[in-house]
Amino acid sequence: MSEIPEDLKYIQSHEWVRIEDGIATIGITDHAQEALGDLVFVELPETGDSLNVDDACGVVESVKAASDLFSPIAGEVIDNNAALIDEPELINSSPYSEGWLFKVRLAEDSGLENLLTAEKYAEMLAEKE
Repeated sequence: MSEIPEDLKYIQSHEWVRIEDGIATIGITDHAQEALGDLVFVELPETGDSLNVDDACGVVESVKAASDLFSPIAGEVIDNNAALIDEPELINSSPYSEGWLFKVRLAEDSGLENLLTAEKYAEMLAEKE
């Protein structure tokens, strides 16, 4: 069973969100990295990019498949995890800490109310199995 931390929020396309002081850190879930397999390439949004909810904003590519990244919330990109360019496998080994993807300063209407709790995300995964 995939790890699903209780302190995070999720979206159906398997991105997670950690909110701290108006900043959202975003990554892909343990379930997503397991399904993709060994990651070999990551394309991330640029600092300064404005994102809306559900915007395609990057790509993760594995030996098996490529998958678009979607923004779970609206706001401005203030940082991305440059370490992933040379070490995309950090997402596989540490999807919830070292493998984070990018950070966003939340917009006033950020869409936080639409995010799934860990419990709802787990229910969604169980329904799809």
